[in-house]
Amino acid sequence: MSRLRLAERLSSAARSPYLKLECELPTGRFKVRGATYALARRRESGPVAEVVAASTGNHGAAVAYAAREAGVPASIFVPRGSNPVKLERIARLGAALHEVGALLSEAIDAAAEYARARGAYFLHDASDPHVPVGAGAIAAEICEQLPAVDRIYVPMGDTALIRGVAAEAKRLAPRVRIVGVQAENAPAYYRSWQSGAVVTTASADTIADGLATTRPLADNVARIRELVDDVVLVSEEELLEAIRGLLFREHVVAEPSGAAAAAAFVKQSPATGVSVLLVTGGNISAAVLKAAVAGL
Repeated sequence: MSRLRLAERLSSAARSPYLKLECELPTGRFKVRGATYALARRRESGPVAEVVAASTGNHGAAVAYAAREAGVPASIFVPRGSNPVKLERIARLGAALHEVGALLSEAIDAAAEYARARGAYFLHDASDPHVPVGAGAIAAEICEQLPAVDRIYVPMGDTALIRGVAAEAKRLAPRVRIVGVQAENAPAYYRSWQSGAVVTTASADTIADGLATTRPLADNVARIRELVDDVVLVSEEELLEAIRGLLFREHVVAEPSGAAAAAAFVKQSPATGVSVLLVTGGNISAAVLKAAVAGL
């Protein structure tokens, strides 16, 4: 269970924002929950000779961690130029690393082909049905730790996280509002959520690599339209400001996608209520951290 604590500098007499510190989990990111659960469920149906994933870094590290714990070889495909902090973590966890293409979608295609050719298990976090179930444990913890919660802010990349959190939160406390967060420069799922149809984008040029999706899946779009009450877009500067605020005011290190919920909360600035902001990861690159601090 990850810690939940009051964000004292963002609170007031009428509103109480709390930070759910998923950045403190193994691999520094929430994704270890879904990867570990999905691999365990897959192994229940038979031996897994190799597990394959595509990622900008965080899901890859989570799969590498889950594979190491299970004693299964792992191959992780990432776009060229991915966050070096995340790539180093994947390598230290013992996975084979393949840098392919410029976009996550190209890495996904390469990983799927590799898995087909080798008969490996492709643990695709956008489509594997077990990944959101693992992430849903976050909502169960929040409802146990803070029964008075009114809204939960959730970064929205491939949507596995928000689908899992929203489904479990709505089951346990239907009144809770789920607020998704995407980067202005990577709005594919936001536009799809708005329109009800899949909307792709040509690029996802954002420092929040964990939110950098361009190719939504139709089933995921349908699901978030059922579960998500609102979606907020945040700018690159708002992400940097949120990183600064978490670091210097709350003493929490967050990568851009991990700070997205805090950025959306500040942007919306709800006057009242109890909010939980998911700090989903702390694997920030030196370059982005320097950019954030330089804004002081």
